[in-house]
Amino acid sequence: MKEFNPTSYTLECVATGREFPDGGWTLADPQCKTPSLVRTRYARTQIEVRGDEYGLYKFCDWLPVRRMLQGSSAPVTYKSKGLAAHLGLENLYITFSGYNPAIGAAMTTCSFKETEAYSVCARAAEDERRVLVVASAGNTARAFAKVCSDNRIPLLLSVPEDNIGALWFEEPLDPCVKLICCEKGGDYFDAIHLGDMVLKSDRFYAEGGAKNVARRDGMATTVLSAVTAIGRIPDYYFQAVGSGTGAIAAWEANQRLIADGRFGSHLMKLIVSQNAPFVPMYDAWRADSRVMLPYDDDKARRDAEIIDAKVLSNRRPPYGIAGGLYDALKATGGDVMVATNPQARRARALFRELEGVDIYSAAGVATASLIKCVESGRIAKDAVVMLNITGGGEELFQAGRRMWYLKPSRVFPLAAEPVAVAEAVEALFA
Repeated sequence: MKEFNPTSYTLECVATGREFPDGGWTLADPQCKTPSLVRTRYARTQIEVRGDEYGLYKFCDWLPVRRMLQGSSAPVTYKSKGLAAHLGLENLYITFSGYNPAIGAAMTTCSFKETEAYSVCARAAEDERRVLVVASAGNTARAFAKVCSDNRIPLLLSVPEDNIGALWFEEPLDPCVKLICCEKGGDYFDAIHLGDMVLKSDRFYAEGGAKNVARRDGMATTVLSAVTAIGRIPDYYFQAVGSGTGAIAAWEANQRLIADGRFGSHLMKLIVSQNAPFVPMYDAWRADSRVMLPYDDDKARRDAEIIDAKVLSNRRPPYGIAGGLYDALKATGGDVMVATNPQARRARALFRELEGVDIYSAAGVATASLIKCVESGRIAKDAVVMLNITGGGEELFQAGRRMWYLKPSRVFPLAAEPVAVAEAVEALFA
């Protein structure tokens, strides 16, 4: 591994502007009285991008990490020809996080969730003995499982039983990785709730989701990849969202790049998309409401079952919190769009035909929204557009390989008792 010296940084509370040191795993400002994200403020204002041999850590100047872990890859940005010509766009750039050796993309979990996992796990202390807890609808779990297995980091995953088909790997995982599930019929929110029960025990600690600056800054490497490849900040940014964390991260990276001074001084418009009928952030945005609108739990579960892009089914996203998606959209003049399953499927087929690789449903949702924007005349033909393809190449990667699937150690009912859950899970790591 190449030489690595962690960059120094502080944390800043978005709501109050208070700047303070990172205690190691700080997820919020303890002095802030209102819900707020915290951000990293890096000592290095101008980023120095390292060589590809660093993997994701080529962007380590703007990652809050203590070390570099083995096996990472960075997102790859290239100028589209096929899809761009089809849409009549002169400057369409695709940032691809997945597996496609033809363009140098080497994420073997085929998802940009690897950017989160390699950043979050490298933020943790090397001598940490507690077990990291990650709740996921699928792709995040696969990424964290790979990173933790390869680097022997104890991990507990909480995933809906309906989604465990997403937990495929090319070889068996190290036993330091364990999986628990909420029973069939449960969704991502139920998996989060199950993980929270486990966190009642001091043997475990929370990954933190959107509140973890390492997660957001890891996801922000998609924008760093795009901007350093293009040479300027894009005019538009397209991504499908479940929590909106990736779009928040894009906005934060945009602000750092403006301060860098070499890539432009404008904010790119964030155009984020949800998969109908699961569209709680779209509904709130259309109502110009910072507060999420009421969403019946049973209806939310039914809607989550319907959508192709299960990873977009977060019922409690960081939308209205200070520094969250609502603020990001307002600041950038952005918008929330919707794509149906048939629209996303057509977009996926079009992408495969024109760009030569399969993509996930969530990326299909983002592509469908880009198509809608172009067809409605919202985007100038010469605009610089970044399409964040957050996952792809699974069919390509699995071709000719025999996959191994992670099985749950325990499956819990939706009405499980917290004490019983904590005791049962502790026993798994005895």
